[in-house]
Amino acid sequence: MSQVESAPKAKQVPHELEAHGEVRVDNYYWLNQKENPEVIAYLEAENTWAESKMAHTKELQESLFEEMVSRIKEDDESPPYFHGGYWYYSRTIKDKNYEVYCRKEKTLEASEQVLLDGNQMAEGKEYFALGAMEPSPDHRWLAYSTDYLGNERYTLRVRDLQTGKDTDTEVPDTYYSLAWANDNKTLFYTRVDEANRPYQVWKHVLGTDASADALIFEEDDDAFFLGVQRTRSGKYLVINLQSKVTTETWLLDANAPEGEFKLFSPRKQSVEYYVAHHEDSFYVMTNDGATNFKLMKTSENATEAANWTEVIAHNPEVTLSGIDTFKNFLVVTERRSGVNTLRVRNFASGEEKYVPFPEASYTVRTTNNEEYGTTTLRYAYASLTTPRSIFDYDMTTGETKLVKETEVPNYDRTEFESQRIYATAADGTKVPISIVYKKGALDNGPAPLFLTGYGSYGISYDPGFRSSRVALLERGIVFGIAHIRGGGDMGRMWYEDGKFDKKMNTFTDFISASEHLINQGITRTDILAIEGGSAGGLLMGAVLNMRPDLFGAAIASVPFVDVLTTILDPSLPLTVIEWEEWGNPAEKKYYDYIKSYSPYDNVKAQDYPAMLVTAGLNDPRVSYWEPAKWVAKLRTLKTDSNVLMLKTNMGAGHGGASGRYDYLKELAFEYAFVINQITQRTFDER
Repeated sequence: MSQVESAPKAKQVPHELEAHGEVRVDNYYWLNQKENPEVIAYLEAENTWAESKMAHTKELQESLFEEMVSRIKEDDESPPYFHGGYWYYSRTIKDKNYEVYCRKEKTLEASEQVLLDGNQMAEGKEYFALGAMEPSPDHRWLAYSTDYLGNERYTLRVRDLQTGKDTDTEVPDTYYSLAWANDNKTLFYTRVDEANRPYQVWKHVLGTDASADALIFEEDDDAFFLGVQRTRSGKYLVINLQSKVTTETWLLDANAPEGEFKLFSPRKQSVEYYVAHHEDSFYVMTNDGATNFKLMKTSENATEAANWTEVIAHNPEVTLSGIDTFKNFLVVTERRSGVNTLRVRNFASGEEKYVPFPEASYTVRTTNNEEYGTTTLRYAYASLTTPRSIFDYDMTTGETKLVKETEVPNYDRTEFESQRIYATAADGTKVPISIVYKKGALDNGPAPLFLTGYGSYGISYDPGFRSSRVALLERGIVFGIAHIRGGGDMGRMWYEDGKFDKKMNTFTDFISASEHLINQGITRTDILAIEGGSAGGLLMGAVLNMRPDLFGAAIASVPFVDVLTTILDPSLPLTVIEWEEWGNPAEKKYYDYIKSYSPYDNVKAQDYPAMLVTAGLNDPRVSYWEPAKWVAKLRTLKTDSNVLMLKTNMGAGHGGASGRYDYLKELAFEYAFVINQITQRTFDER
């Protein structure tokens, strides 16, 4: 591609936004007109500019892509799990983008039945994603949903697994969850409103037209999302309603799908509770009077909170983050000292054990535990140096068996090491940082470092493994994760101390982590690159406005940067539910506070580091115009000659390219940008 002479400049069309007696002028508000040909032309011009500025890295991109492909086993198979008389699994095929979903009846020696072939389903499509996929209790039928735009509005279908043919059922605008009743013909599913909020539960009966489906439940409060599922015991269908800080549960006997859902316990503002059925009782994990959650128990016949009795008391040092109930065992996921542990209790004897893990820093979660009567707990484990591994833990004997470790060709874990270090925040809080690098990378002074973070919604950014990351480590680049407040990395209070009017802690924690890495001689300012996506993109925007001198390069992926304008508009996806995370700017105190850090509102005339910003045209979570407006404004005000690129995927949404090879090509583009910036520094802005 020939070099484009100059960066695109979006036209300025002043648009006044008034709130609390204040008028803000947004010169790029017009970019939200997705159907406007000028908007599409601008985005395409930005894509051309980005490709032009990266043209000299073409060989590097291709090399990175080939390296990343060389570290995945292209023909592979997931560990089968047993469910209702069948072994379910998926497999990948060399040179194919999508998974093939299969099963075998009774034994692994049985012949394979292909349920869904993602490659066939995606043929001729620019984007493909599978949403929900759930077999009926008798495993005769498969309900599944697909998205071909990336806008997370799925179309639901039902496949007859005896014939391999789909029924006439086709329901648009559904979301991720669905559940079968025990009659094997009644299916409950969720639908979304215009703002992409799942707010309704519908009932479909096989053999009837979808137009006859019945609306079963509707949530009118825009702050709540809902989902529907079936308990592991198979006895109940459950509607879960959840805002950012409040939950509510409704139940229906799975043997009586013609009945009505009954309220478990009324919602109480700022109280969360999560239920798991066991025999004639429910176990309830709640934060009512327990910041880090406690575990309660109640009878099936008396489920209101007044009837709950305590099973595990609140512990200020340990956060309960999940529960799994089996016929004979209770499994509690706990977060201790920043890492998850699995606590297993025998219902009959009361004996408790903790599942052992070999490393001090790791990530673990239970997975594919479909059978209520099993004595085997399956979990997934990984660390910064250990590839994702599936284990089976015998809850009776305490024995652990490795089922499968993800095979990573051309990777020797003994050549790499990781550390967990701590920075001191401005208020004295110790902020953990996980780093991984090739042995010897730190022997000769500061090394190039690629630091990432998130810090929102109480989501923990645990130290896991990505084979694609090895391409950076092999080039002497250190990879780091800043476990900043606003996430749940160090427990519930870690989250509480990084939201609402404490949100600034998220940004200053990341800055403190960066300064610590520099002050310790691990890296230098000019060779420190940073990255964050979505709310992590907000993090990028905020710290770049606050301390642009601290970084050599930055990637902001689908960044939530136009915070104030978005959170003021309740018609946009997610806005109302977000008020319990950021505060409602209809209140002056939150308006002023959000305005103080909103990246788009705080761009100013100063030098910024080299930046790559990405967007998805069909993104329902962070609208494409947020990164587009931000880049346009940065171009006008920044005083440096460092490169600034906006790259919009014109056929995808929040997660970027859907195919595994297409995704790696996008990642190779980003890695090439980072490598050039912090190891070669060959870009400039024209």
